Amino acid sequence: MATLGTALITGASTGIGAIYADRLAVRGYDLTLVARNTEKLQALASSISDKTGRAVDVLAADLGNPVDLARVEKTLREDASITMLVNNAGIGTHTTLLDSDVERMEAMVRLNVTALMRLTYAAVPGFVARGGGTIINIASIVAVAPELLNGVYGGTKAFVQAFTTSLNHELAGKGIRAQAVLPGATRTDFWALGGLPVEHLPSEIVMQADDMVDAALAGLDQGETTTIPALRDVELWQAFEAARRALGPQLSATQAAPRFKTTI
Repeated sequence: MATLGTALITGASTGIGAIYADRLAVRGYDLTLVARNTEKLQALASSISDKTGRAVDVLAADLGNPVDLARVEKTLREDASITMLVNNAGIGTHTTLLDSDVERMEAMVRLNVTALMRLTYAAVPGFVARGGGTIINIASIVAVAPELLNGVYGGTKAFVQAFTTSLNHELAGKGIRAQAVLPGATRTDFWALGGLPVEHLPSEIVMQADDMVDAALAGLDQGETTTIPALRDVELWQAFEAARRALGPQLSATQAAPRFKTTI
């Protein structure tokens, strides 16, 4: 059976990651599924393989653990069949700085930032050597609206967005595609794990996870480098990006801007 290569998906046992696994297998990818829960991974792998006939491997790993993370990095460096990396694993919270445990915040940075960065670094050299590859990084709308939720969580997702923008700048000429996906509120167990069950959110802002992933993949097909599944008026994002680029010529200069000069 012809294949588009192997997609390695983190946080793949449930929710958004599991849906990506299903959709990518249907599209023609073999899969390597990464998450902590071996039983859930194996059950999902069997279900997808039976449904699609694709080869599905499981790799049980806690990406917050440096030893487990190194094993996944090794797979990305050594498995030449891998053509796509989906950095989906992540945690979040809605609590304020004063109500947040700093150790949990550090664990969030290790998973949302450090693990994603290291896995990307492990995958990219092989993609470049083989002349192509795709990286999908799951960020969040808080990347551009950090005041909506916990500031550390927003900061981690701003890193994902900035990192993906830089990847496209550096690697587009080498056959590498990178997409940042910025979901809004999505119906998964993410909210309950973060301390705010999704049922407590206004129903009119919550998207079904299947719809979110399908929109993100449609954005990938359309060549988007940043996809906001809920955004109806794409011109707003284009204006945002145009304003950001317009800042460029004024961000560095030999002298401070005139408004900062004293008159004393």
